[in-house]
Amino acid sequence: MFDVPHLAWFIVAGVLLNLTPGPDVLYIVTQALRRGTQCGAMAALGVTAGCFVHVGAAALGLGALLATSAMAFTLLKWLGAAYLVWMGLRGLLAPAPTQNTMLREQAPATDPKPDLKSAFLGGFLTNVLNPKVALFFLAFVPQFIPSDAPHKALAFVLLGLLFNLNSVVINLGYALLAAALARRSSALQRGMHWMQRSAGVMFIGFGIRLAMSDNPAH
Repeated sequence: MFDVPHLAWFIVAGVLLNLTPGPDVLYIVTQALRRGTQCGAMAALGVTAGCFVHVGAAALGLGALLATSAMAFTLLKWLGAAYLVWMGLRGLLAPAPTQNTMLREQAPATDPKPDLKSAFLGGFLTNVLNPKVALFFLAFVPQFIPSDAPHKALAFVLLGLLFNLNSVVINLGYALLAAALARRSSALQRGMHWMQRSAGVMFIGFGIRLAMSDNPAH
């Protein structure tokens, strides 16, 4: 179904694209910095789950609907933009940490109960509410499917799964790196509040950019 050179180029291109920072990566890094490795990892898994939804939807033809229907694209676009802006406002309005808070965060937790469900759901919604991700899969993946492939839908799903497997490794790497940096020094701990605010500004920027974007198919 696939030849080796096409598959190799697909993997290389997918890795490079996954390394490119965007709303998903920003969300993962923010969760890891603020709430630790587990929440960062769950955010990464949530983003990957959202990608699986886009792959399945594209294989079923729902992605094509977004590409051709201005109403469907606009609806999902505004939902995604509103969610990103809401995430940004949460970051901007978060209270500054006190000295006691920083000492408590640096001390070993006696009853660690990170909100893993919230971190996963946030990553999932950040990805699945972005129609540009659906259109990306429709534009990117078919380029690597041979024109004479007997089962193009199956080929699309297999390549989408491969892309997502690569992405989850990279996203988990972002989470682990961010969490490790957050534990390295007290100076970084003190600066995390401003990093959170900066992330809030970026989320709002991503939301505004998404809201102002047009459907590439029109």
